Amino acid sequence: MWFSTLKSVLLASCLSAVLPGAMAAEPMLVSNSLNTCQEDSMFTASLFKVVYTPNNNTAFLNIVATSSVEGSVIFDIAISAYGYTIIQTTIDPCKVGLAGLCPMTAGKIPLKFNLPVTDEAASQIPGIAYTFPDLDATVRVFLNMTDTGKSVACVEADISNGKTVDLIAVKWVLAIIAGLVLCSSAIINGLGHSNAAAHIASGALSLFSFFQAQAILGLTAIHLPPVVQSWTQDFQWSMGIINVDFMQDIFTWYQRATGGTPSTIFDSLTTVSVQVEKRALAGASEAAVNLYRRTAQVLPRGAVSLLKRANVMTGSGSYIVYGIQRVAFRAGIESTNLFMTGLTFFCLLVVFTIGAVAAFKGLCELAVKQKWMKGDTFLEFRNGWLTVLKGILFRLTLIGYPQMAILCLWEFTQVDSPAEVVLAVFFIVGMTGTLCWAASKVIRIARRSVAMHRNPAYILFSDPQALNKWGFLYIQFRASAYYFIIPVLGYTLIKAMFIAFAQGSGTAQAIGFLLIEAGALIGASVLRPWMDKSTNSFNIAICAVNFVNAIFLLIFSDVFNQPPLVNGVIGLILFFLNAIFATVLLIMVIVSTTLVFYRKNPDGRYQFMADDRASFMKSQSQLTGTTELDALAATARGDKAGYKHGLDLDDDNESISSASLRRRTDTSTLSMPAAAPNGAYGRNNNANPPRSPIDPSTPLFPATSHPQRAPSPYNGSVASHPSGSPPSYRAQNNASPWQRGAGYD
Repeated sequence: MWFSTLKSVLLASCLSAVLPGAMAAEPMLVSNSLNTCQEDSMFTASLFKVVYTPNNNTAFLNIVATSSVEGSVIFDIAISAYGYTIIQTTIDPCKVGLAGLCPMTAGKIPLKFNLPVTDEAASQIPGIAYTFPDLDATVRVFLNMTDTGKSVACVEADISNGKTVDLIAVKWVLAIIAGLVLCSSAIINGLGHSNAAAHIASGALSLFSFFQAQAILGLTAIHLPPVVQSWTQDFQWSMGIINVDFMQDIFTWYQRATGGTPSTIFDSLTTVSVQVEKRALAGASEAAVNLYRRTAQVLPRGAVSLLKRANVMTGSGSYIVYGIQRVAFRAGIESTNLFMTGLTFFCLLVVFTIGAVAAFKGLCELAVKQKWMKGDTFLEFRNGWLTVLKGILFRLTLIGYPQMAILCLWEFTQVDSPAEVVLAVFFIVGMTGTLCWAASKVIRIARRSVAMHRNPAYILFSDPQALNKWGFLYIQFRASAYYFIIPVLGYTLIKAMFIAFAQGSGTAQAIGFLLIEAGALIGASVLRPWMDKSTNSFNIAICAVNFVNAIFLLIFSDVFNQPPLVNGVIGLILFFLNAIFATVLLIMVIVSTTLVFYRKNPDGRYQFMADDRASFMKSQSQLTGTTELDALAATARGDKAGYKHGLDLDDDNESISSASLRRRTDTSTLSMPAAAPNGAYGRNNNANPPRSPIDPSTPLFPATSHPQRAPSPYNGSVASHPSGSPPSYRAQNNASPWQRGAGYD
C-alpha cells in the first residue's frame, strides 16, 4: 500500500513539467524540474526529468540530486491541481524499503532508471489529467526528521501532460489574418473607397494592438499559471519574438564579435533543469518566495552583474526564468539573443514592405501598359506611390513601436554587448522622435485648418499628400480628436517602461498596469475619439478587456495573499475570456472585410462621419487627374497629378498645409460678405480681387466650383469662393489652373 502510494507520488512528480510547445502523441505526464520551496533546503536537484506513460505503466527518472540530510526522514506529500489539494499523505521510506533513502546520507545522488507503476497507483490519476491542455498541477514533498519532526527540506515538481494551447498553427493563422486585413485596407483605398478602407484599417490596427497587449501580459515578471503563459505565447510573434535556428546562430556570433557573452541555457539542458516560474510558493515564507532573487544577492559583484543580464541560477545549480526571459525560453531563444531577434524581424518587415510596394507599383504600370487593367485603376497610388510608401513606413513604425520600445529599453538593463546597446539607443530614439514629430505635424496641420477653415477635417482630409503620409496617425479618429495619437504614444511608452525596467518586481508591474489600463479605459469611454459609434465600441471593448486583465495580473502577484485555488481559477477565467473575445474580434474583422469586396459600393456600408471627411476626400479625388484635361495639364506642367518627384523626407511644399504656411490670413480671408452689389467684383477685381486660403496655383485644387459640403461642426463658414464667381474676374485671372498648364492662356 505504502509502496503504491509512493509510486503515485513519484508519478505525480512525473506529472510535472513543461515540454514547451509539445503535443504528446500518447498520454503522458512529465516533469522537467524539481524546485526548492523552503529556505535553506537540504535537498536539491540540479537535474530532474521524469516521464510517466500510462500505456505501459512505467515512469522513467533521470535525477541528479544533492542531499545534506543525514538520518531517518518522513515524506509529507501534497498533490494539488489548480491550487486545490487533491491528495495529502505521509510516507516512511524505511517501511517501503527504498534503498538510499532509509536512512538518508549526505552527498550527490545520481539516479537514472525505469520505475514500474502498479495499476492501483495509476488508477488514482483522473483521465482528464492526460488531456486538459497546460495542466496546472504540483507535487510538493516536505522532508521531516523522524525524531524531531522538523522540516529539513522542501521540493516540488510542476505537472504537465504535453498538451498545450501554445500552437504553431494558431500563431500562423493569427498572423495571416492580421496581414491580409491590413493589405485589404490598402487595396480598397487604392480603388478609391476611402471610407471603407479607413474602417477596415482601423479595425485591423485595433486587432493588432490587442494581439500585442496579449503578448505583453506574458512579458510581465508576474507568476502566471501555465495556461496563461501558453496563451500569451501564441501572440509573441506580434512582438517579433520568432525562433529561426540559423538566425539564432548569427545573433550568437554577432554578440561574441561585439564583446558580449551569450547565454548557453539550451546547451546545458541535458545536465541542468530550468524552472519556469508560474506562481509564488504558497505556504512558504516570504523569503522563500524570493529565494532566487536572494541567491543573486549573496554572490560576488561580478557574478551578480552576470546574473542580472543572463539567467538566474539557484543554489542547487538549476535556472529560474521569469518575465521576458520566460517568454524567450518558451520560444526556444537564448535570452541574450532576444533583443536582436525582435530588432531583426522588425527590420525585415520594413524591407519586405518596401519591396512589395515597389513591386506592386511596377506590376500596375505593366498591367496598364499591356492594357490588362484600366488606366484609372490605382491611379492615385501610381502617381504618388512614393508619398504613399512614406505613409506605409510611418504606419509600420507605429505598429512596431510597442515591440521596439520594450526590447530597446530592456536591452539597457541587460547590456548584451556594446554594439547592441548602440542599436537600442538608435532605434528607441529614432522611432520615438519620428512618431512625435509626425504627431506634431498633424497637430500643426489641424490647427492651421481650424484657423483658416474653422474645421480641422478640411486640410487633414482634402490634401492627398497630408492624408497619404500622416493619415495613419489620425484617420481612425474623428477630426476633432486629431490630437489623440499623443495619449496613445504616451500609453505605449509608459507601458514599455514598466515591462522593461520592473522585471524584478511583479507587484510593481501589476499596480502600474492597473493604473495605466484604468486611465486608458476612462479616457476612451469619456472622449470616444474614434471615427464613429461602432469603431468606438470596438476599441472601448478592447480597453475594457485589457483593464480586466490588469486586475487579474494584480491577483496573480499575490498582493492579496489569496489561496492558490484563486490563482488557478482566475487563470482559467483569463484564458477563456480572452480566447472568446479574440475569436469575436477576428470574426467581426473578417466578416466586415469580406463584405466590402462583395459590395458594389463599399463606402455605402458605412455611415458618413460627422466631421464631413467624406466630402473633403471626395472633392480631392474628383479634382486629381480624373479627366483628360487634367491629365493634359499635368503632362504640360511635367508633374503627376500634384505629386512631385524625389524621395524627400518632407515633401509638403506642394501640399495645402505648406502652401498655407506661406500665407498670412486675416478676417477677410476667412469669411465672405453675405451679399455684394451687382458688378462689385467687376469694378474692383484689379484692386482687391477676392482671396482664398487655398493657393489657386496648386494643381490639386483648381478654382472650379467646389462640391456641396455639409455644415462645419464648428458652426462656421468654410472659407471658399462662392460657387458663382463673376465671369469678368474668372476671365481676367484664368481661374482654372489646368487651362494655364495646358497652354490655353
